[in-house]
Amino acid sequence: MAVEGMDPRRIGRELDGAAVTVDPGLPAPVRAGVEELVRRPLGPGAGPRVHVGPTLPGLGPGERLLWMHSTNAGVDALLAASAGWPPGALLTRTVGRMGERIGQYVLAWVLAELQQIPAFLEQQTSRTWNRLPTELADGTLAVVLGTGGIGAGIAAALRPCGVRTVGAARTARPVPGFDEVVALGAPDGPGAPDGSGALSAELTAALGEARWVVGALPLTPATEGLLGSGFFGALAGATFLNVGRGSTVRTEALRRALEEGRVAHAVLDVLPGEPAGPGAPAWELPRTTLTAHSAGPTTAADVLADFRAAWHALSAGRLPGLAVRAVRGY
Repeated sequence: MAVEGMDPRRIGRELDGAAVTVDPGLPAPVRAGVEELVRRPLGPGAGPRVHVGPTLPGLGPGERLLWMHSTNAGVDALLAASAGWPPGALLTRTVGRMGERIGQYVLAWVLAELQQIPAFLEQQTSRTWNRLPTELADGTLAVVLGTGGIGAGIAAALRPCGVRTVGAARTARPVPGFDEVVALGAPDGPGAPDGSGALSAELTAALGEARWVVGALPLTPATEGLLGSGFFGALAGATFLNVGRGSTVRTEALRRALEEGRVAHAVLDVLPGEPAGPGAPAWELPRTTLTAHSAGPTTAADVLADFRAAWHALSAGRLPGLAVRAVRGY
């Protein structure tokens, strides 16, 4: 993978003389693990800066950011910072076991719905004994928007249960773990990937057959507001889950789709504005469950594992696998 303007061999050569800092709000094990890896005291210094944290570090006069390792998987806020991303600085991100965690989150909601768990919980509350029909996952179709590490983790969790998985990405291509990957097209967003303002024919067909539709898209200029009336209009009673970024979804379009029955149920782990206060519009959506951005928590072990892998890659003159392409936003 090429990242614009990045020479990993140059960055690797500069690591020995770099000052390394860790955001003070991170857990102590992260600081200790980073210090052990880099074999020097942490703190600002005379050399270029390597920083681990969720936000850009404050730099002194003449200081240069060489590389930042974000403790989050989503880096849209970093790239959209008012001062802009520092030219020539490498950005890597933390993914850890997020694909596995989010895959199991999606699987849990899929199985809960098929096994009527919400309805049985309601019956428990009212002390009502009714046998409810349940279903197998085998033979159902899930469309997963986004085929990166998180999308692949979702497909990996669903496929052993017999769920057919169709991924949607910028371009149609074979992707390991998916039964098929189709082109996304540009449903609603003005900056959408191909500028067409329409779903691809293949995705339209898949959405019409899907039992489950899962949003796992990063937030970029191309995906902001991408899932609106054009997208939801192609659904025919699917359950929609969003575990990507909240601002990829147009809330009012989702509301209309729920009211019209095009979306049977929505599970939203992410929202355009977080945290959601009591008056947030999402609380008023019918047949919708909010889960407070809890599907894929990042642990200290995740941060350390991904930073360590990136450090070793750069030390060997290789670009880390989790390097961010700033022009794409992921």
